[in-house]
Amino acid sequence: MTTTQHEIGSGFGAQTTAREVLEGIDLTGKLALVTGGYSGIGLETTRALAAAGAHVVVPARRPATAKDALDGIDGVEVDELDLADLDSVRGFAERFLATGRGIDVVINSAAVMACPETRVGPGWEAQFATNHLGHYALVNRLWPAIEDGGARVVAVSSAGHHYSAIRWDDPQYARGGYEKWQAYGQAKTANVLFAVHLDQLAARRGVRAFALHPGGILTPLQRHLPQSELIERGLIDENGEPLESAGLKSTEQGAATQVWAATSPMLDGKGGVYLADCEIAEPAPADGTRIGVKDYAIDPDQAARLWTLSAELTGVDAVTPR
Repeated sequence: MTTTQHEIGSGFGAQTTAREVLEGIDLTGKLALVTGGYSGIGLETTRALAAAGAHVVVPARRPATAKDALDGIDGVEVDELDLADLDSVRGFAERFLATGRGIDVVINSAAVMACPETRVGPGWEAQFATNHLGHYALVNRLWPAIEDGGARVVAVSSAGHHYSAIRWDDPQYARGGYEKWQAYGQAKTANVLFAVHLDQLAARRGVRAFALHPGGILTPLQRHLPQSELIERGLIDENGEPLESAGLKSTEQGAATQVWAATSPMLDGKGGVYLADCEIAEPAPADGTRIGVKDYAIDPDQAARLWTLSAELTGVDAVTPR
């Protein structure tokens, strides 16, 4: 399979911050939508985009909590959205579209990670439903506000996509065998495949899509992991302090790649690629090292298959030409 997954010499790296990638970029008059934009790297993303002049819409499952977290940041608005509830997705999109505004940037940053087996909606596995299907439906519902603006859509994936390809025979774990990290991996693979196919469909309209690994960061995303597991995975010590050997990023550094994906002129004319450390990632090595991007996550046939499945499950597909 030929690939465009090759570094372009961005000049940035793992230690780059969101503010640094925005130096010299004026986002005045731009509207960005950031799911999860009130916690962890999402909050830092909102802060950085707003500081560069963007108006940032933050849809939140807990609007009151979001407003408290975003207090003092100018140019931000909050509305209610539960990605695990397709009625909530539709309601948010209808309210936004009624304002008549266009969207320049969508950053799908909200996620759940390695949670106990949980069912949402019509019995869907929660990680696949929230991390992928909710964002798929959101972008499609908001498509009238996205399609004419030369927008960028950014899907925040993870190196966790190495844990699993799409389980085509049983993506919802309906037949049992649930394993939290495998389910997380499937959802993160879905994020990459979503960007691949969205870019293929939307590039003709000037809309480009990207997926990315933000890096390892200790944030509320780890809320389902007991301290013992964080210690076992080599992330923290017995006192709960981050281990230097883990190579963890700060939230400012963790937000950098999604902000770079959303705004950098270096990516003009590009799309459908997976990024890491403010750079286009290379293909994953054959030795199983969890770096780069797996072939199955950028396979255009699997991306099209997932899009079709997602349309069937959610009942919406506004992007595919009729």
